[in-house]
Amino acid sequence: MEQLTLEAKLNLFKWKQYESAIILLTVRWYLKYAAKCFFTKALSSPHTQIPGVITLDKNPAYPPAIQELINEKSFPKETLIRQTKYLNNIVEQDHRFIKKITKPTLGFKSFLTADQTLKGIEALHMIRKGQADDNSTVLTVVEWLNKIFGLVA
Repeated sequence: MEQLTLEAKLNLFKWKQYESAIILLTVRWYLKYAAKCFFTKALSSPHTQIPGVITLDKNPAYPPAIQELINEKSFPKETLIRQTKYLNNIVEQDHRFIKKITKPTLGFKSFLTADQTLKGIEALHMIRKGQADDNSTVLTVVEWLNKIFGLVA
């Protein structure tokens, strides 16, 4: 008899108490809430600039979360939102160059050396791609690199 009651307790939440539509509604609400919290935290971080373009995957929770942030006036109006189905491919294509350089190093000894090495590789890659701010003189390049690495000049 005791075993039957324990088994009944374990099977309480097998679509019996709530309709599946209610469960799906709460999951969608939570995903929208989590996306809104993520965007709020990312945009309010003191070390970030206002983005010109934000590229997202096709997650259906993003548009309502962004719309709520726009209505609350906590999302920059000049930021363009792009959605692409294959976002991961775009991100991985950009990391291909970094992976090509770091693979022959056979890993890093510590987190600090990995952090500094990857920052340097990404900084040089940004310069090569023309993503750095006006690097017309050597002095501005050095100042820019110091800013990236967090060094005091």
